[in-house]
Amino acid sequence: MIIDWQNFTPWSSLAGGILLGIAAAIFILASGRILGISGILGGLLKPAKGDTHWRIAFLLGLFSAPLIYLLAVGSIPIEINTGWPLIILAGLLVGFGTRLGSGCSSGHGICGLSRLSGRSLAATIAFMASGIATVYVVRHLIG
Repeated sequence: MIIDWQNFTPWSSLAGGILLGIAAAIFILASGRILGISGILGGLLKPAKGDTHWRIAFLLGLFSAPLIYLLAVGSIPIEINTGWPLIILAGLLVGFGTRLGSGCSSGHGICGLSRLSGRSLAATIAFMASGIATVYVVRHLIG
């Protein structure tokens, strides 16, 4: 295994993880809800009365944060080494897996594990194993 030292960012990754944990803790303490993006977005498909505004505000914040960063810091070079069909297929598979697993990696991996949920542990192991297997197959077996 070779480590890409130019893109190895343990401190910013740690800071991001801490910020996610704090945000998830504040969200559950303030609202009693799990900070899982699939559940927040899915709740807009069949909204309960009075349950729409906070979901839309959350999603607006989620999508505006990168734009604010862009204005404050400038653009970041992004390199995507695949075509749109594969990106679309990957997105659909993630959406299907999220539905099948009754939640996304943020809901299970961050919030579920912190609540010691056995179901979230199983889901997170499945997410991670699938990701590891996919990277191995794509990089080492296919090409």
